[in-house]
Amino acid sequence: MPDSYFPRWREQSSAAKSIVAIDERLPWPQMFAMGVQHVVAMFGSTVLAPLLMGFDPNLCILMSGIGTLLFFVLVGGRVPSYLGSSFAFIGLVIAVTGYAGSGPNPNIPIALGGIIACGVVYAIIGLIVSAVGTKWIETLMPPVVTGAIVCVIGLNLAPIAVKGVSGSSFDSWMALITVLCVGGVAVFTRGMLQRLLILIGLLIAYVIYAVVTNGMGLGKPIDFSIVANAAWFGMPKFVSPVFDPHAMTLLAPIAVILVAENLGHIKAVSAMTGTNLDRYIGRAFIGDGLATIVSGFAGGTGVTTYAENIGVMAVTKIYSTLVFVIAALIAIVLGFSPKFGAVIQTIPGPVLGGVSIVVFGLIAVTGARIWVVNKVDFSDNRNLIVAAVTLVLGAGDFSLKLGAFGLGGIGTATFGAIILYALLRRKPAQQAAV
Repeated sequence: MPDSYFPRWREQSSAAKSIVAIDERLPWPQMFAMGVQHVVAMFGSTVLAPLLMGFDPNLCILMSGIGTLLFFVLVGGRVPSYLGSSFAFIGLVIAVTGYAGSGPNPNIPIALGGIIACGVVYAIIGLIVSAVGTKWIETLMPPVVTGAIVCVIGLNLAPIAVKGVSGSSFDSWMALITVLCVGGVAVFTRGMLQRLLILIGLLIAYVIYAVVTNGMGLGKPIDFSIVANAAWFGMPKFVSPVFDPHAMTLLAPIAVILVAENLGHIKAVSAMTGTNLDRYIGRAFIGDGLATIVSGFAGGTGVTTYAENIGVMAVTKIYSTLVFVIAALIAIVLGFSPKFGAVIQTIPGPVLGGVSIVVFGLIAVTGARIWVVNKVDFSDNRNLIVAAVTLVLGAGDFSLKLGAFGLGGIGTATFGAIILYALLRRKPAQQAAV
């Protein structure tokens, strides 16, 4: 067991060895550079998620930094992770707010109450895990269930992405060009450029859109005046939550998805670092839950541990948790810059829609990857039925209502997968389906 709440972070020369452990650090200039790299890694998704829900991305960047610091304190600086905007909320937030898909969302307060409710449920699960361990979660949500749940998130969001770029032929073509830009970066680049495929692809598509519209007079031009008129520094616009019972019952179950996501991330970091982090899982859930609650009270999205930053760690072999403190502080500074927020607001709808098609597809494929990595046996009819039913419930947005309580497609699919597996898992494996 550790002899103090926080590590002591021994300094090592960058040439000393190829791996920087959780309780080590590089010289401060190199640590700052790594912090910047983590900000860039989380930036694309942390900005994209609030834009898709009509939230203020500037505020969400700020809350991602605050949430990461809160998480850091809760886990005693012993779990390297960055907390950014969660995509698990998108479908249900759009459903409860009736968001049209463009500009600020006028019904954000209703969504915030639901996000806070989700954070409370998440934190309670963390307290239970801290008391009794994670075996019960792993029993309820084996790889066949978690893979199906993650896959459903992407499939459920697919109609939203396609509808958002179908307003005109020009929008549709620009969305396809954006998809090609992201795909080109993913396939034909290497190293950090490839790790930042969403951000780099978006920037390329943004430039193409500006040339075609502002330069050639086709489509709707980008209005750069909002950037010129924005101040360099200023307070973000905070929003107060409204606690609507319907929205709260719809959004609270997302906690189950966040648990599965966070558990997978911590297991991945444990494998990369060779350090058993299981004793911090409960505290990690509590930290993520509290960060979501704080973000909801300020007007931000729900947050989750970020696979993008885990990917950066895998590439660099630098696992020092102090890097994430630096990244969080940089994000907080960016959150207090209205000009930075104005630049984000100039991203054209078709470009954003094209990126959404890629991102939502990647989420769906990530679920399938969980099955492949964990060698889920689909010759077992139990696994086959659980995955098949879950995918159709989520993709078809199957909703259930019982009085005031209601579940949307993602919620129904999530609980359906857990309950169905629990009902079927006691039965002996059947013969493979024909």
